Amino acid sequence: MPGLVLEGGTFRPVFSCGVMDALLDHDLMFDYVIGVSAGITYAFSYLSRQRGRNLEVLRRYRNDKRYMGPRNLVHDHSIFGVDFVFSTIPNELIPYDWDTFHAYRGRVKVGVTNARTGKAEFLNGMELDKPSTMLRATCAIPGYFPPVSIGGEMYYDGGLADPIPIVQSLHDGNRKNLIVLTQPAEYRKTLTRGSALASRALRRKYPQLADTMESRPKRYNDTVCFCHRLTEKRPGDTVLLQPSAKLESFEKDVNKLTWGYQMGYDAASARMDEIKRLFTNKEEI
Repeated sequence: MPGLVLEGGTFRPVFSCGVMDALLDHDLMFDYVIGVSAGITYAFSYLSRQRGRNLEVLRRYRNDKRYMGPRNLVHDHSIFGVDFVFSTIPNELIPYDWDTFHAYRGRVKVGVTNARTGKAEFLNGMELDKPSTMLRATCAIPGYFPPVSIGGEMYYDGGLADPIPIVQSLHDGNRKNLIVLTQPAEYRKTLTRGSALASRALRRKYPQLADTMESRPKRYNDTVCFCHRLTEKRPGDTVLLQPSAKLESFEKDVNKLTWGYQMGYDAASARMDEIKRLFTNKEEI
C-alpha cells in the first residue's frame, strides 16, 4: 500500500487539510501516514475520518487569545496556548473521535527531533494519549514552544531534523507515495535570522540540535529536489502536491486560511485519478 507523507509549517498545512478532506470524500485511507509538526497533527483528523474538523478549529480559534497570544507565556511558556490547543479543543470543545481513530489498522509515524542528539526519531502515532504529548513534541518550535519530555528525553519540532520524511517512508517499504508539501514549487529555504538566534541560544545546552538547525535549509532543499526527482523517475509511483501560491506560516486571516484549504482540496481533486492509481498494484493492471 502507498504512503502519505506530510510536511509541517505551522498554519501552512491547512493546504494539507484540504488534500486529506478530498481523500476522505473519495474514501481513500492510506495504510501508512508519516509527517512532522502541524502536518502530522492535522492528519489525526483524517485518521478519525472527521472531515472539515481541522478547518473548523482554525476558523473558530485561530484568533482566540487562548489559542495564540502573549498571555499564554505565563502558563504555557509559549505564545501558543499549548494545553488549550492539544487538550481543551480535542477533548472538550471540538471532540476528537478516539473510537474511529483506534479502529484504524495502519501505521502512523510522528516525527520528532531529539534535543540531545539532534537526530530525527519517529514515534508510533497509534500510541497517542489524551494530552497529545507526541503532537506537542512534533510542534515544539524552538523559541515558540518549550521542549517536550517523552521517555526521559527532550524533544523539539520534527521538522528540524527531517522536514519531509519521504526517505523514512521509502525505508519502511512504501514504494508508492503521495507527498504533500506546503511551500510552492519555486520555494527554497534559507537560514533566517530568527532561526540563527534560536540556534545560538540553544547551542550551549544542545550543541547537536544547534548544528541540526543550522544545516536544516540545505537538508530541506535537497529533500525537495529528491521529491521532484521521484516524480520524474517514478511517475506512476509518486504524486507530489504543492500549493500554487505562498501561504504564511502564522497567517491570521481566516479567509486566507480557508483559501489555502480550498487550494489543497482542488489540487488533490484535480489529480485524484493519479492518487487512486497509487492504490492499484501494477500486476492488476
